[in-house]
Amino acid sequence: MIRAAILALTVLLAGCQSKPSTGSELKRCGDEIVVAGRFFHTGVPVVLWTDPGGYDGYRVEKRFAPLDQSDWEHSAGSIKTPNRYDSRATDPDLAERTRGGNWDIEAVRETVDQIVLHYDASGTSRQCFRTLHDVRGLSIHFMVDLDGTIYQTLDVKERAWHATKSNARSIGIEIANIGAYPSESPVLERWYTRDERGLYVTLPPEVGDGGIRTPGFVARPRRPDFVRGEVHGQHLVQADYTAQQYSSLASLLSALHIALPEIPLESPRDTMNIALSRCLSDEEWLRFKGLLGHEHIQQNKVDPGPAMDWEFLLDLAKKNSTSPSTSNRTIRF
Repeated sequence: MIRAAILALTVLLAGCQSKPSTGSELKRCGDEIVVAGRFFHTGVPVVLWTDPGGYDGYRVEKRFAPLDQSDWEHSAGSIKTPNRYDSRATDPDLAERTRGGNWDIEAVRETVDQIVLHYDASGTSRQCFRTLHDVRGLSIHFMVDLDGTIYQTLDVKERAWHATKSNARSIGIEIANIGAYPSESPVLERWYTRDERGLYVTLPPEVGDGGIRTPGFVARPRRPDFVRGEVHGQHLVQADYTAQQYSSLASLLSALHIALPEIPLESPRDTMNIALSRCLSDEEWLRFKGLLGHEHIQQNKVDPGPAMDWEFLLDLAKKNSTSPSTSNRTIRF
């Protein structure tokens, strides 16, 4: 009895000693993403909207306009609403339960079952945020820059404006890549140069250093030459994403899958188990849970383009995931 009392007192004192002192700082590791206010590790660099150098999708004013011209009064002519996002709630009960942003992670898990990939057609994440936030009045949850840095601009609980009918049930990810074109266009010639190792990115003068966080980083597509492929009947040419982007994106997908189990690490496939490059019908879209391209949602979109190596990406993501396999949840069309 005395021994038990002493042991209990020892445990209590140890617990008190481990309690953080008032005002002490809780440091982040720098790889966390935010889902309903909770942190989830990815194992790769993440810059949040609250971090220095981050991109804040909650801000009303323009990010890159001169300070005295960035407020809503100056932005109202080109952008329809101060907010570039809204609530995921699609029924009155959920809207009442989550009003004021009061989403818990269970509500997000009940609501979100898709991830939509885009190429940003801007070339770098800084340019992407400028285009989305300042010019188009749109939003995205994550951006993956050329060096693999992940930027989170909104909590996953928010409905970002990036993929029309999928917005309420999806997480949007913009991957830095200037895009796909019908031929080796002047755009590709401006953004890529070739040496003995193959293609590498050359940032046009107007984008400066592009905002790339890694000093001196040379962005090389994972495959050394342009990739050619067909999307929606269009024959397109695109440079592949960088190895750093594939690695970071796979880690991000794994973390999101673990945090939100209703998102399996799967893409739409045909009866031969080959990744689809066509648009899903409304009925197919309703049934599908997992990883989509913008091309699967809208007939007028071709991103993430023919360069996206779906098999390579999903294999990496599954290797990173510690949760049980979700391959039995594959829906084939």
